[in-house]
Amino acid sequence: MNTQLAHARGLEGEGIRSDRLRWNLTAAQLYEHAIRRDEGIIAAGGPLVCRTGPHTGRSPNDKFIVREPSTEPHVAWDAVNQPMHPEHFDRLHQDLLASLAGKELFVLDCHAGADPAYRVPIRVVNELAWHNLFCRNLFIDDPAAAREPAPGFTIISAPGFRADPARHGTSSDVVVALNFAKKLVLIARTAYAGEMKKAIFSVLNYLLPLQHVLSMHCAANVGAAGDVALFFGLSGTGKTTLSSDPERRLIGDDEHGWSDRGVFNFEGGCYAKTIRLSAEAEPEIYSTTRRFGTVLENVVVDPATRALDLDDDALTENTRAAYPISFIENAVPSGRAGHPTHVILLTADAFGVLPPIARLTREGAMYHFLSGYTAKVAGTERGIVEPKATFSTCFAGPFLPLPPGRYAALLGEKIAKHDAQVWLVNTGWTGGAHGAGTRMRIAHTRAMIRAILSGALRGVQYARDPVFNLDVPIACPDVPPGVLTPRATWADAAAYDRQAARLARMFAENFERFAGDVSADVAKAGPNA
Repeated sequence: MNTQLAHARGLEGEGIRSDRLRWNLTAAQLYEHAIRRDEGIIAAGGPLVCRTGPHTGRSPNDKFIVREPSTEPHVAWDAVNQPMHPEHFDRLHQDLLASLAGKELFVLDCHAGADPAYRVPIRVVNELAWHNLFCRNLFIDDPAAAREPAPGFTIISAPGFRADPARHGTSSDVVVALNFAKKLVLIARTAYAGEMKKAIFSVLNYLLPLQHVLSMHCAANVGAAGDVALFFGLSGTGKTTLSSDPERRLIGDDEHGWSDRGVFNFEGGCYAKTIRLSAEAEPEIYSTTRRFGTVLENVVVDPATRALDLDDDALTENTRAAYPISFIENAVPSGRAGHPTHVILLTADAFGVLPPIARLTREGAMYHFLSGYTAKVAGTERGIVEPKATFSTCFAGPFLPLPPGRYAALLGEKIAKHDAQVWLVNTGWTGGAHGAGTRMRIAHTRAMIRAILSGALRGVQYARDPVFNLDVPIACPDVPPGVLTPRATWADAAAYDRQAARLARMFAENFERFAGDVSADVAKAGPNA
């Protein structure tokens, strides 16, 4: 009881008063509370399966950053980084705390950032036990963090609280509000646990570049010789699949920093999509869905046998598994490694015109990093009847508080300083657009990744793609030569030319917004539209 009272006093400074605090519980204890509170069920194999209600993904229109003197000159205020007035935040904070008074709450002290030089202590206060387990899995759970006198940032997540747009300055009753001056994140009316993870990612994307550390939305692995590879890519491009390699060790699957000391993971866990996951294609990730400690979001479970159906998207396509990275056998326990030898930008071009692999100059790397291109295919969303280009700045558009040029400049500096080679790898369509062509064979893509990482492409000749301004290898081990030239894979060369010119124009139109942030050499490194 004395420990609980001490913890309660520890939260008084944050305005939270309750004698029903559950502090730094183990996974087993959080399971017990989640089941007692009817927050989820235990499926076959042991994972805790929970539902997030109507919000099965992020709510980007409900995210705000408090506009105050410390953030005013740095944040790129726009539709992504919506400003919130300090008075609105204070009312929101006061009302949210009042709603939690006397409630059973779950508190976790942890941190983000595997490099001690850049770690950010985090205190998470949850209304839901399973949310606390999610954070225990995703952030870095270090007993030393619990002994720190004060957290760097506090997250208060209250799905049961409704924001009032008139009183709190929000867009709806849902809100994710970041206050950098008060080091406080408030989340209300959404049970989608990913909001907590991405809120801290946004925090790091603000803090670290100001310390000359590049924050990145990418996977990272390392070879036996210590050679590090980064994998950038939006959903559906193969980032998780291609970074999972039995011959290399996984540093992390989603968020990393690149400092003067090397690469480090922001997290202590993984948050993998599980829809149509198979034991054959991704055995290590699949195995985590069958074990105690994993949190599964919105996965369909047989009510009688408790068997999982990973192919069922009745609740959402965005089904997820949250588990400690230690569940991956070949993970790097420290979450740290040296400077990257290779940086791989992944895209899934549904127009079928980008080459499957190309070498980028430093300027080309900055161009394609800023562009963050992939394409949605017909049928993936209501109303999409043909491929739709998607550009997400730096492959992390929704989570970048600073001007995009700042991240691109840091990438360019680090590529030059550490002599990293950058590649554009297209895992999309060949021989035609989606609906006419075929998806790039995963065996061919894996062969290209192996060739990159082994150095097998250093001595080959390259041909310049005249439309996309890319250097394409004329040969690659274990890949048929015809596959490397997209135009040659189309039955109608004129149709390819029209489609390629169309995509080139899309790139150019998207890049117009960065014209004032980059040099002329970077702007010229893109397609010839």
